[in-house]
Order: sequence, then structure tokens, then C-alpha cells
Amino acid sequence: MLRTFMTTDPAPASLAGRYRWVICALLFLATTINYVDRQILSLLKPILDDQMQWTNEEFGLINSAFQGAYGVSLLVFGWFIDRYGTKIGYAVSIAVWSAAALGHALVSSVGGFLAARIALGLGEGGNFPSAIKAVALWFPRKERALATSIFNSGANVGAILAPAIVPWLALTWGWHSAFIAAGLAGFLWLFLWIPYYNVPEKIQRLTAAELAHIRSDAGDRSRDGEKISWWSLLGYRQTWSFVLAKFLTDPVWWFFLIWLPDYFKQTRGLNIQKSWIHLVTIYAIVTALSIAGGWVTGHLAKRGWTVTRARKTGMFCFALCVLPIFAVTAAGDWVAVLLIGLAGAAHQAWSANLFTTVSDMFPQRAVASVIGIGGMAGAMGGMIFPVVSGRLLDVFKASGNVTGGYAVLFSICAFAYLGTFAIHHLLAPKFEQIQLPAA
Repeated sequence: MLRTFMTTDPAPASLAGRYRWVICALLFLATTINYVDRQILSLLKPILDDQMQWTNEEFGLINSAFQGAYGVSLLVFGWFIDRYGTKIGYAVSIAVWSAAALGHALVSSVGGFLAARIALGLGEGGNFPSAIKAVALWFPRKERALATSIFNSGANVGAILAPAIVPWLALTWGWHSAFIAAGLAGFLWLFLWIPYYNVPEKIQRLTAAELAHIRSDAGDRSRDGEKISWWSLLGYRQTWSFVLAKFLTDPVWWFFLIWLPDYFKQTRGLNIQKSWIHLVTIYAIVTALSIAGGWVTGHLAKRGWTVTRARKTGMFCFALCVLPIFAVTAAGDWVAVLLIGLAGAAHQAWSANLFTTVSDMFPQRAVASVIGIGGMAGAMGGMIFPVVSGRLLDVFKASGNVTGGYAVLFSICAFAYLGTFAIHHLLAPKFEQIQLPAA
């Protein structure tokens, strides 16, 4: 039986329990596994180049196929999670993507990797709709940006662990072992998720004080599992503010994940045995700074700033922090690491706050669906950019100037966020809860 609760006297955070942070830790762990799985193929590219004999364009096409499948998966899982609940949706997602990760170890051709990446993309789409909806269910609005930054930092930790572990596994036991280890990690996570997660009212170990704190925001009492129509959501400009922002900025993060190992090898002569320390350093910088970026907007809100003012100030500052990356190809190795790390951290802080704007503007029953629609748009942008990047790099490489190709791509990344901020602000000048028709 669901517990009843009163919200007239919400408990302050200092008196509430800490079970919601256990939930955040589970989301962090799943996101870490998710991003380790995504990184493996790009890290193995220098090892697989000779065996596969693929071109940059073919490698880009394989990653583009993943993005296409991932986009479809985001849309489907967004609906599935809003319809059947976060607990079931996340479990199905990670079971599918872990099985697909294991499947990579069985292939040995370009076509085989293409099929394996499509399967991985079809499973991974449940991660962010599930995690963002879980945060909306488990945290009051003023804590959501921090909670989102913490679980989203799993993307950075995964990107740190992958270059530190994957090359060692591949060189010690063969490249197949990296995919096997990642797949098994996902299935082990299910043994934590199933017993520890549910909606707050169904967790017996949750204190009344913490439940009151979680539900301290007025006006949103919808429950996990209520229906919402995609088409009705597309009629709101707030939906489009999120959709277009994801389409225009997600490709930058995918560019980092897919092409950085190749960038260090092709332009600086650093193979994976040497560049792993640069990659680990980049994502360590991203992890530390991105969590701070999520904290600062929540801190400003707690100091009396409106949610709109706090979020927009933060997002504008993060957009500015990406600009210096346009000069990365002219910098030395470690200066390049610092510039890429700063840009990556700014993206992740931007992304955490962008995700949080959805729960700022939409009731809980619509959150996963909006995240799914926007995530699909981001995946479509990420699907186009690897193919364009691969073709551009092949052209510049043929002319003996692959560094010039990367200079063009980093310049595109540098200016993407300021333009996106302007579009997002026009579509959503205020982050206020909209009223949806009753289900």
C-alpha cells in the first residue's frame, strides 16, 4: 500500500534522510557502465584498423548507425517508461544493451560491428529517460540539477575508466575481452536496481521526513506510469526548446567520444598506449568541473534566485567556456588536453541543466517522453555528425592535412552552444511548469 504524506510542513534537507542519494548512486553507476560500453569501439579503433581495413567514413558510418538506433530507442523508451514505470523501463534497457555489448565479442567484420552497434543503440536509449524521470520522482526541484550532474558525471567517469582499462584488457586478453567485461557489468547492476529502486512511496526504509522533503514542491503529484501523448507534447514550444538544443549540442559530445583517440594518433602521433593518459586526464577534468556546474545553479536557486535566472546564467556561462576549443589544434599536447577538458566539462554542465529544464517545465508524467523526444533529436544530430566528420577527415587526410580537418570540426564545436542558447531562450524564456490536459 502506498504511504500517504502531508506537504504542508516539508522537512528541511538537513533533517531529511539520505535514501534519495542511494538512488542517485544507482543512476550514476548505470550511466558509468553505459559510457564505458560506448567508448570501447573508438578506443579499439587503433588496434582494429589493420584487421578491419575500414576507412574513416566507414568507421563514421558504424557510429552513425548506432546513433540512428539510439535515437529510435530514446523515443520508444521515453514512452515505455512513462507508461510502465522507471523500474521496469531501466531494467529492460540495461538488459538489452548489456546483451548487445557481449555480442560485439562475436563479430569480426565491418558488417558485424555495424549490426552490433545497432543492437547496442536500441538498448541504450532507456538510460537518460529513466534517470531523468527517477530524479524528478526522487528530488525536489532545487536539488535536481545537482543530482542530475552527479549521475550524469557517470558519463565522464565511464570515459575515464574506459581508456584506463580497455587498452589493457585488449592487449592482455584480446579485444573481445573488453566487450565481455562491459556486458557482464550491466547484468550485475540489475542485482542492485531491482531490490533497491521503486517510487518513493513504496520504499519502506524511506523516512517520513525525507518523503516530505522530496514532495516539498507544490503542484506536481502525478505518479509514475501515467499516460501522455507524444503528439500533444510537440504542440508546446517548451518541448521544442529542449529538442533543438539536444539536436545542436549533443553531436559535440559524440564527437569527443568517437574521434579523440584518433585525433591524438593522427595529428600528434600518440597511439592508444601513449594517449590513454591524455584521455583519462581530459575526462577527469570534465568530471570535477561538470559536477560543480550542476551544483552552482542549484546553489543560486537556494540563495533566492529564480530557477529561470539560475539555470540561464549557468547555461550562458557554460556556452562561453566551450569557445576556446577552436584553438586546440594549434596548442601543445597538454594545453590541448586542458582546452578539451574545459569544453567537455562545459558541455556536461550544460547538458545536466538542460535535462533539468524538462522537469522544471513539465509534470512528472511527461518527463520521460520529452526526454525521449529530445534525446532522439540529439541522436539524429549525433548520427549526421560522425559521417560528416569522417568524410571531411578523409578529404583532408588525402591532401596531407588531417590536422586542418580537425581544426574545422573543433571550430564547429566551439560556437555551437552560444547559438543554441539564443534559440533555447527564445522558445523557453521562463522555466515554469505548464499545465497538461488530464490523462
